Amino acid sequence: MLQNRCDTHTHTVFSRHAFSTVEEDVRAAAEAGLELLGIADHLSAMVSATGDVREYQHFLNMGCWPRRWHGVTLLRAAEVDILDVDGTLFGQDAMLETGITEMPLEPQSLFDHCTSQCDYLIASIHHAPLFRDLPVARATDLYLKALSHPKVLMAGHMGRAGVPFDTTAVLEYCRAEGRLVEINEHSLDFSPSEVPGHCRELACACAEAGVMVAVNTDAHISCDVGRAPKALAMLEEVHFPQELVATRSAEAFLGAVTRVAGPVEGL
Repeated sequence: MLQNRCDTHTHTVFSRHAFSTVEEDVRAAAEAGLELLGIADHLSAMVSATGDVREYQHFLNMGCWPRRWHGVTLLRAAEVDILDVDGTLFGQDAMLETGITEMPLEPQSLFDHCTSQCDYLIASIHHAPLFRDLPVARATDLYLKALSHPKVLMAGHMGRAGVPFDTTAVLEYCRAEGRLVEINEHSLDFSPSEVPGHCRELACACAEAGVMVAVNTDAHISCDVGRAPKALAMLEEVHFPQELVATRSAEAFLGAVTRVAGPVEGL
């Protein structure tokens, strides 16, 4: 039976459409027997219609989170929207000159300001209709550019996005550069009905290519943290190798983070 002792894509009330606090998610992770939890709230227009830096304060004080809480290792992350065919990540094109107290800043992007304390990033498409008619080559390039950012550790729920891309090219890049492909429990609840099939095909392709995956819940409420029965059953059915599951243990996942983004401060 596949082991999965980490959940590295979860949300809190900051994401607006989620319902639990950081501590509620941590307690749920402890109750589920997890070794490691990653909070990865949305860095996205879903959070603010204005893009005002004051709407993104959640990301600016994550350093106050303990690294060990209720017996669980806690990592700081963000799920960042891929905005366009150039692989631009949310906030990269928004320059800041003042911070949340309106004190001057060294000029920097909203993206850089908000992700400076993140241990890793998840790059995801949430506005799929904008991309579904792209030529495969353009969609492939989109993912490759987004994944090339030094802190982007994984591509989020690609099986759900429904954007056609050259699977071989993207997985070759992931294997070479240590990026992870997410197997997302929440996606398996989605309509249309072909989404589970896309997820299964992606999992099989990762197994064949030797690409590591992260099995995550994408939990938007604490009672879902650490519970991925559909994703794990699917991986069992295709005989997915345990050694390619980066979330099998805290040690394995921290190793993946270190290889891409560097050592996690405080651990």
